[in-house]
Amino acid sequence: MRDCVFCKIIAGESPAKIVFRDEQVTAFYDIHPVSPVHILITPNRHIASVNQLTEEDEALMGHLFTTAKRIAAQEGVAESGYRLIVNTNAHGGQTVFHLHMHLLGGSRMKYPMG
Repeated sequence: MRDCVFCKIIAGESPAKIVFRDEQVTAFYDIHPVSPVHILITPNRHIASVNQLTEEDEALMGHLFTTAKRIAAQEGVAESGYRLIVNTNAHGGQTVFHLHMHLLGGSRMKYPMG
């Protein structure tokens, strides 16, 4: 998707502080962090939102979670705790329409969410 900012980051056409990359996913720091650690984990293939997932994407979604676990340990927040968020569409808070997971940590999360 030529106009997708995350596709441009993944392709190396837009700058980002990459913390992890493999053949399936790319993870980078959010430019507007809401916690001391705020990393976005994105599939390398453009998928607009959770609503576009198919059964063939199940392994990829599992890989997003195991990548989040790896990054949380790498960033030093695994033991203290972290939050994973996936927003879907406008009412869900999605503003970039390339599926991504937020990894938030480094401070106590607020409850209740919403």
